[in-house]
Amino acid sequence: MSNTTNDKEFKGYNGTLILTNTGIIIKRGTKGFLLGGFQMRGDKTIPYSSIVAVQFKKAGLSAGYIQFTLKGGSEAKGGLLQSTRDENSINFHSNRNKEFIEAKELIEQRIGSEGSSARPSELDELTKLATLKDKGIINQKEFDAKKKQLLGL
Repeated sequence: MSNTTNDKEFKGYNGTLILTNTGIIIKRGTKGFLLGGFQMRGDKTIPYSSIVAVQFKKAGLSAGYIQFTLKGGSEAKGGLLQSTRDENSINFHSNRNKEFIEAKELIEQRIGSEGSSARPSELDELTKLATLKDKGIINQKEFDAKKKQLLGL
């Protein structure tokens, strides 16, 4: 995921969120290092297909944040305080609310459209597996293992 003219940038105070055609990039600078508890972090690239949820808190008297829950990952559950140290979160002040609302909506659209296009192929695979099981080519145990793998369980 490299920067192109189609990329959109949203600057928070502990990092920058970049939306590309295929995913997001979370860039950290010196502020991200200082505000993240002096933890050195590089840029993080996340494909839309790995994002399962977007948590958003609008900034008001306190800062706001946008946080991403990833497949197989554990999210920070401590609200604003923990979001400052979470590698999948960007914090922002109230003057950036509109921008980050736009970012949230764009990301949710993109993860929604990816999820709907991936669904038929998973269902097709499950149907094929069921046919193989019914014909005795694979057993129930093999079917169950592959089904779990396809559904990400």
